[in-house]
Amino acid sequence: MEYIAGAAGVLVLALVLTSILRTLVVPRGLYSALVFRLWWLLRRALRLRAVRGGYDAIDRAQTWLAPLMLVGMLASWLAGALLGFGFLLYALSPLSWTTAFREAGSSLFTLGFASGARLKLSVLDFMAAATGPVLIALQIAYLPTLYAAYNRRELEVTLLQSRAGEPAWGPEILARQWLVDTETALPELYRAWERLASDMGESHSTYPILLTFRSPRPHRSWLVGLVAVMDAAALQLALAPRLAPPEARLALRAGFTALRDIARALRIPFDADPSPSTPVRLTFAEFDAAVAMLEAAGFRSGRTAEEAWPHFRGWRVNYEAIAYELCRRCDAVPALWTGPRDFAGGAIPPRRPVDRRPGEGRPELPPAAG
Repeated sequence: MEYIAGAAGVLVLALVLTSILRTLVVPRGLYSALVFRLWWLLRRALRLRAVRGGYDAIDRAQTWLAPLMLVGMLASWLAGALLGFGFLLYALSPLSWTTAFREAGSSLFTLGFASGARLKLSVLDFMAAATGPVLIALQIAYLPTLYAAYNRRELEVTLLQSRAGEPAWGPEILARQWLVDTETALPELYRAWERLASDMGESHSTYPILLTFRSPRPHRSWLVGLVAVMDAAALQLALAPRLAPPEARLALRAGFTALRDIARALRIPFDADPSPSTPVRLTFAEFDAAVAMLEAAGFRSGRTAEEAWPHFRGWRVNYEAIAYELCRRCDAVPALWTGPRDFAGGAIPPRRPVDRRPGEGRPELPPAAG
């Protein structure tokens, strides 16, 4: 029994240490089975609170996923360390199970109310005493990095709201620019999201827990925003290739590269070099309706919808499958052209503000009292 307990203790400590290094220390998107099992469990547990609700209920429940993940990771690692050191203390001493775990807890949390008299027990006590504070310090240092990346992300998502609506949709981005004659601002938008996509590809693959951080507003989502910007760029390149700014290509490339980096970190399979003729889940009917809406808004197309469809599909095949899977896993707002979700309800179209101008039926404010 002592040999089995010793082997189990070494194995548990090795698993805990590996998970900590992969999640908090190594600057690369390494997969931690413990963290992703915890994500899977908490996501499904929170969804039970909104089993009969639509997206709004899901969003309210999933708001707690990120803080519960942070607390759950720390609790899991500390519990694993307690279990591992408890097994080792039992294996290397005549202590009973309860006394071994009592001593392990006393050392791990630096309470100091129990200690072993033998040298080998003192070594384990010192190791356990160092593990607890170091682990907590790493977790505390981890938080500023997460929230800095979150703030950078949400700033651009908020700025996108006036251009793409809530929830964001690629054709709506183009339509709004032509409706208000601000199409010359599109290159700047593409440049901003090219940089943001590169930032998110690095931060969200290195720290996948950022995927659980939701936007402050329920109909905003970094993932839906990224897909919308990429769809807008692909639409412009497909419909008017001679007028599309070069920044559109760069934003597309940065976008699907970021999604692929995140997919690798989450072990989502994808085709790294898809053929442009590969079918996509978006239908031509949906594409054709969006093109008609753009033309009604004043967008000048150089190609018909039938001519542009193969070119648009050739761009979208690079990111559609990954985007749909990430939107499903993250329970993102069900915007148009972002795929199905695991909860009931259809796609939510963006809300366009009413065009109100003086002299068109809107009552003026009364004059101020003298």
